[in-house]
Amino acid sequence: MGWHVCLIIDILVMSEEQDLVARAARGDADAFSKLYEENFDRVYRYLYVRLGNEAESEDLTQEVFAKVLEVIGSFQWRDVPFASWLFRIAHNKMIDHIRKEKRVERVDSDETVLSLDDPDPADIAEHNLQLEKVRHNIGKLSPAQREVIWLRFGAGLTTTEVASALGKSTGTVKALQYNGIVALRKLMEPAL
Repeated sequence: MGWHVCLIIDILVMSEEQDLVARAARGDADAFSKLYEENFDRVYRYLYVRLGNEAESEDLTQEVFAKVLEVIGSFQWRDVPFASWLFRIAHNKMIDHIRKEKRVERVDSDETVLSLDDPDPADIAEHNLQLEKVRHNIGKLSPAQREVIWLRFGAGLTTTEVASALGKSTGTVKALQYNGIVALRKLMEPAL
């Protein structure tokens, strides 16, 4: 597929998203519901990766969308996806939550469950140990690298969406992602 076809697809998707946001801003519950459904899982995953607690992540995700509903009328298109604005709100809510709780980020690995039909307890334990090790090592990255890694892989945002959400250039985001992954790979290597 040529670059011009990808550009046309991006324009159509952006146009559909603009229509949804405009309708939601005018109070169209169906339009807001569609935006909610399209973005809920990504926001939840982003918050869960950061907080490590299912209940807190679900509650905070609901708070994010309540805030979005409250302020969607102030959203202005700046040739960036709606998700960038949404994740800026999610990030700010999460920071406020962490400050309010006056605590360091916590990992509740017991709450993590593999999605297998009949999970083997040994597989779950191994998965939880690996997940805890990844979270621990992500915590050793620079704050900017951590944020890029969480948004790209936890929330599944594109590089452009991450750049917009963080107010950085796409080149900076790509560099932070690359350096973060290289550093994380070194941290994950077993000690000799």
